[in-house]
Amino acid sequence: MPWEFLVQLDPIRYGKVPFFRKPEFRYVDFAQFEKILIDHALKVFRSAEDYFKVSASIFRSALNQNIRYLETSFHAGMIEFLNIPGREILHAIHSAIPAGLEVRVFLGMSRDAYCSSLGPKLEEAVDAWDHLAGIDLHGPEELPVEEWTIPLWRKAADRGLILKAHAGEFGPASNIEFAIDKLGVRRIQHGVSACESIELMNKIADKDVCLDMCPISNYKLRAVKSWTDHPLELFLEKGIRCTISTDDPLSFNNTLEDEYTACIEKLGLPPSKLVDVAKNGFHVADLPSAVKELFMREIDVAWNEFLRSESNV
Repeated sequence: MPWEFLVQLDPIRYGKVPFFRKPEFRYVDFAQFEKILIDHALKVFRSAEDYFKVSASIFRSALNQNIRYLETSFHAGMIEFLNIPGREILHAIHSAIPAGLEVRVFLGMSRDAYCSSLGPKLEEAVDAWDHLAGIDLHGPEELPVEEWTIPLWRKAADRGLILKAHAGEFGPASNIEFAIDKLGVRRIQHGVSACESIELMNKIADKDVCLDMCPISNYKLRAVKSWTDHPLELFLEKGIRCTISTDDPLSFNNTLEDEYTACIEKLGLPPSKLVDVAKNGFHVADLPSAVKELFMREIDVAWNEFLRSESNV
């Protein structure tokens, strides 16, 4: 959710940059991050119409950054907490998609989300929701993966949905291996702890599993001790396909442009590596092959123009 929605709600209270959105701030732990995120988001999200307004703002910002393809998720728990039917939330987000931007929407589920009331709604979502691109495992990694998870992920796979899982952000490398081997996931969100195991890194590369990484989030949430400990460069050297994403801009005060800049200034990656990373985003995108090739050619054109401009300086 863009911070501007809170400013509009209460200009006096939210007119100044809060402590957690300042560049030098790092969260104490995931619990602090989660509480701040939820406390602020719930001041705005009350109805499906709010999802529409927020999504429209996010999508306009994406177009302004020259983003062509965007994947986002909404949290299944909000269906119950806000008492809004999930289909209405999904429809609201889709209705906000502007021309010139491809958007895919995922349903995020906490590891303990399946209960007597929400469980049937999760099953319905996987079985029958139109325009749902896929599902994602969310939430604290210290929670055990419950029995319902594997059957639901398999059902989603049978329907042709894209499978994701947050794993290896704060949990061990074994969480990533479980998501790959048991859930059938080929899109791991974060996956930082994969660097703990050479065997796992080889498996990720061999199976062409993509790690969707968020360097600023990883640093500010202390998933890495310091910028120099971030494993993105190592993963790329190992032949692991990685993409760059923003995670939660409300919490980190970041844009995708900021993430790419951090890759250069904080991680020391050469711009040529980021060309490959940008192409990876289209390689794993839910788009026809011809459209992917078109976007990747645009990246090549932009990169060649950049090289020519550099040589003329």
